[in-house]
Amino acid sequence: MNGGRSAIKTTRKTGTTRREFCVMGAAALVGMSLKGGRQIEGSFVNDAFQLGHLLRDHAQFPAVREVIRIPVVIVGAGMAGLSAAWRLNKRGFTDFTVLEMNRQAGGNSRWGENQITAYPWAAHYVPVPGKQAEYVRELFAELGVLKADGHWEERYLCFAPQERLFLYGHWQEGLEPIAGMTASDREQFRRFTDVTSEMRAGGGFTIPLERGRSEKHAALDRISFATWLSQNGFNSKPLLWYANYACRDDYGALASDTSAWAGLHYFSSRESEEKGPLTWPEGNGWIARRLLERLGHFIRTDVMVHRIQRDRNEFRVFAGEKEFRCRAVIFAAPTFLAPYLIEGFPRLRDFQYSPWLTANLTLDSMPSTLGDEPAWDNVVKDSPTLGYVDAMHQSLRTFADKTVWTFYWALAEGAPSANRVMLLEKDWAYWKEAILHDLERVHKDIRRCVSRIDVMRMGHAMVRPAVGSIFSPERRTLQNPKPGDGLIFANSDLSGISIFEEAQYRGVTAAERAMRILGR
Repeated sequence: MNGGRSAIKTTRKTGTTRREFCVMGAAALVGMSLKGGRQIEGSFVNDAFQLGHLLRDHAQFPAVREVIRIPVVIVGAGMAGLSAAWRLNKRGFTDFTVLEMNRQAGGNSRWGENQITAYPWAAHYVPVPGKQAEYVRELFAELGVLKADGHWEERYLCFAPQERLFLYGHWQEGLEPIAGMTASDREQFRRFTDVTSEMRAGGGFTIPLERGRSEKHAALDRISFATWLSQNGFNSKPLLWYANYACRDDYGALASDTSAWAGLHYFSSRESEEKGPLTWPEGNGWIARRLLERLGHFIRTDVMVHRIQRDRNEFRVFAGEKEFRCRAVIFAAPTFLAPYLIEGFPRLRDFQYSPWLTANLTLDSMPSTLGDEPAWDNVVKDSPTLGYVDAMHQSLRTFADKTVWTFYWALAEGAPSANRVMLLEKDWAYWKEAILHDLERVHKDIRRCVSRIDVMRMGHAMVRPAVGSIFSPERRTLQNPKPGDGLIFANSDLSGISIFEEAQYRGVTAAERAMRILGR
């Protein structure tokens, strides 16, 4: 979930990798550093796995006490659900409701705030959208991000320096390794750039995916990105690190576990000279906030859908003690939940998800080892983590002696199921120490600076574009339901990659399909 992409690819971030969450709840866990020093407080926040496990374990839910008739029910208030609501409302259709099981809407674009600043819990930027991302541009024009003259509002473009990489004991600007490169390394980077530039020019790798995805590239989906790199003679260690980093950052997976199509899409789908990214102190939470200001009265939070039944041409949506009867259901929750919620829905084979850990660290002072030019996105080469983003980087203050760092960790090594178990088994003190230990690689005095570490765990944080998943018949069937079918899937996982543009595209197109079903 980093920001820019230096020479090979400038800026690839979005709403979906290092992404989203908010500070609200869970039992507080307070601990002292194992190495002594100042007390560091903190807790697990936004834990929702307990609710998910009720579905998994087929728990009993309350009997219905109230029946509500309404034409459209949107399940899930992440970016896909909010985008569907935005589109319905903008078209003048207001007879719908959005049901969200969490206390805070926004999904992977949730945010938190303390006495210092607002900060993201996951998704923290959107690359400057190209012409094909028409819905994103439409929304950003409405929100004042894209000005009437066609220029981007400067205060929302990431300030320089955007990103830096720590390697060989020093910080360098940009994330593409520079120090220690051999002539062979540089030649392979140039050749890789040429290949991805040619693919970009061919128009087969676009955002949204549906604007360009073509069967002529389907063979790339049948091998891993690591295999493709090897077959094409790319063996430079810095290049392989960079490719792996890109996959961990946007997909929560290693290159060996990522479809070659998805790996190449990362580098070939955006203009190489695009400026940006667009970002805010609270990351994509800024977008969620603006949408909630407009749509909050449609949204019911703390309402968990636990069953959906077909009833001839209608649906019965059960949530707590309420039953909603509707003509169309926009299923904007993660698709893996469908077999647990929708009666008679088959098990899914081609939807895999990556577990993530994010944390927000409150710094009451700055490390002495911060470096000459602190950046927005800070990555350590060969770390198992993805580094941190500084929430105060976008502040207009001339000097900041306190800040919040959002720390990202995709658990990419090993099987996702085993990593989900570890994510829940380890206590807050374990993750606190693991985070501080990683940061001590570059900030030796980090423990004296940090007063609080809040940790968010997401077992199914983002869809993983595994080999064969992008062009899978299962995914295509869900993308294209039968005409007139009121069950419409809308989550970004329908595209196979978890980024803001895909979530918004799926939400908007689902809303338009629902209106056609209703004859609007």
